[in-house]
Amino acid sequence: MIKLPASPEAFRDAAWDDVVSYYDALAQAPLTADNTSVEPWLATWSRLDTLVGEAGTLAMIAYTANTADSVAEQAYLRFSMEIFPRLEEQQVRLARRLLDLGWSRPDLDTMLRRFRSDIEIFREANVERFAQIEELSAGYQKITGGLSVDWDGESKTIPQLQPLLKSNDRAVRERAFRLGASAYLDKRTELADLFDRMYALRVNVAREAGFADFQQYCFVAKHRFDYSPSDTARFHDAVKQTVAPAVERLMTHRKASLAVETLRPWDVGVDLDAKEPLRPFHDVDTFVGQASKIFHRVDPELGAQFRLMADERLLDLESRPGKAPGGYCTDLAFRGRPFIFMNAVGVPDDVNTLVHEAGHCFHDFATHDLPFTWQRRTGHEAAELASMSMELLAMPYLVKPDGYYSPEEARVAWLEHLEEVLSALIHIASVDAFQAWIYTDPAGADRDARDRQWLSLRAEFERGVDWSGLEPLRVARWYRQLHIFELPFYYIEYGLAQLGALQVFRNAVRNASDAVTAYKRFLALGGTRSLPELYQAAGVKLVFDAATMAELVEFTEERIEALRAGADAPFTGIIPA
Repeated sequence: MIKLPASPEAFRDAAWDDVVSYYDALAQAPLTADNTSVEPWLATWSRLDTLVGEAGTLAMIAYTANTADSVAEQAYLRFSMEIFPRLEEQQVRLARRLLDLGWSRPDLDTMLRRFRSDIEIFREANVERFAQIEELSAGYQKITGGLSVDWDGESKTIPQLQPLLKSNDRAVRERAFRLGASAYLDKRTELADLFDRMYALRVNVAREAGFADFQQYCFVAKHRFDYSPSDTARFHDAVKQTVAPAVERLMTHRKASLAVETLRPWDVGVDLDAKEPLRPFHDVDTFVGQASKIFHRVDPELGAQFRLMADERLLDLESRPGKAPGGYCTDLAFRGRPFIFMNAVGVPDDVNTLVHEAGHCFHDFATHDLPFTWQRRTGHEAAELASMSMELLAMPYLVKPDGYYSPEEARVAWLEHLEEVLSALIHIASVDAFQAWIYTDPAGADRDARDRQWLSLRAEFERGVDWSGLEPLRVARWYRQLHIFELPFYYIEYGLAQLGALQVFRNAVRNASDAVTAYKRFLALGGTRSLPELYQAAGVKLVFDAATMAELVEFTEERIEALRAGADAPFTGIIPA
């Protein structure tokens, strides 16, 4: 069989010609429709993918860690523009060879179905288009990663404004909000130029592949076999019917608690029950150390996995100038290790983000021993179920000495998190509806029409907050949403997973041990089952309808009311410790 390099290091400086020779060898290797021939061939292909993939992932990590580093930028662009777009063609080439044999294996049905979809939509003319899109995505990272504002003579990144948005001083909150939104608004022309070019390329990708619009193309490209655009439209309507009124009730309560005449957008993040903004940690070592203890409380095996990541320096957590915004977990596929990237500044949302990304890590650990890389990969709907469920499973253990908070602080943090669960569903539905409109309505090509549509949709979904006179700053919010630029139609997954996670949470209220066991059973399946089967393994189901959504909203509001009432024991009405 073909001799492969020993490590991803061999591909660190590779050009496309250095990579393609290995795929050529696989395309020409003897292959017959029997397991003794196919399985070693698949194993070699899988190993090659993980070698090249990890080399590219390391380049991406280095670039997002410092978007001002021109050497890192060039390495990242070489992978994202030269290697990875062309790699798709090789994947289709080898998948076609495998399927032409007529070979199958029952436990690989999901993998083979994905291969068929990839073959169906692949067009050679789109390879260059995707390379151009990747270049534009790097441009988005560079613009947004370089954003900073002046705060009393001190330069602050946009994430570093987050603690100020929790200040009890309303004037401080307003100033921080306006500065953060204005930083994006000041770049509106540049960002709109980028998006115009991305939009045109994506429309042409869909047309080239024979689709009426880019939304239809994405559903096939993302292997969404188990739901359709009409189902996501049902989801949007259900959120408007059930979640939007609940969030409006939250805002009414907030307005009364703050004793303000009108609730403004800089009022929605401040803790209502805390005399001072919560500061769960002041340094990264404490942040990591307490997280490790929390995960050990959820499950000792998961805790050991997180400790291993800390020991192997697979965490880049603090915010700093030049660092790309946001957070992610990525997989170092060859060595079987995940990596977490984020911009921590010492606020409760950092705790939620780390726990969220750790859920992805636990998924990666659980699937690494599956034979082939394609079995380890899941759709985002399953990946986000892993992360969002972990956010809720970890909630009882946020209390000191193992966690970050006193019992009263934990109550405040739990309230904030559960309220954010509902608010996030509003944001998720509006982002997905916005993308659906962009790519199915011809007006999506018009930058001014996009801004107007964003305002219209947010008014439908987001109620109870007064945005009068702030429309330009409200528009800035979608320019801040990197998914819309870099990962189109990657957002409904968060909503489906959040509703699944609420079901995991509800199961944990009944029996925490059983809920964690089901969660780990789901993780271990990776991408070897259909999406409904994966959710079923976790003890939950996919939700698009208003009736089931209403049940979960009611359950969440009950938890919120119990916490507002200030239960004697910190876990009362949540999950038994």
